[in-house]
Amino acid sequence: MNLTTTTETFGQDDQSWLKSAHGTDSAQPITLDTSAFVAGTHYPNGYFPSGLPLGRITATGLYGPYDGAASDGRETLAGFLFTAVSAPSVNTIDPQGALLWHGAVIEAKLPRPVDAAGKGDVAGFVKFF
Repeated sequence: MNLTTTTETFGQDDQSWLKSAHGTDSAQPITLDTSAFVAGTHYPNGYFPSGLPLGRITATGLYGPYDGAASDGRETLAGFLFTAVSAPSVNTIDPQGALLWHGAVIEAKLPRPVDAAGKGDVAGFVKFF
């Protein structure tokens, strides 16, 4: 049994990219592939931000940053990281998260842009405003 005192600091999760609560009750549990992300680009503040566009890596089933130019599955937008997730200190640990795959988002408030192809991938599931 570990009785060591630990301190954790939590910030305010910015979900201003959500247009409404529609679809938030059906977010799916996922695992992020930390090695697929770039620290300074995708999690510069020590956490993967809420609203981060994600694609599913075909070979592993894990999720990485959406990239329309990729060829590993991430070129297909699967949805958005629903809540912020703390980034591990090493890229061999893959944290859990939740994927918002259905709902409405405010495009200008997403932490990373989504191209036309990505919007087409989720057409009928995600509405962009």
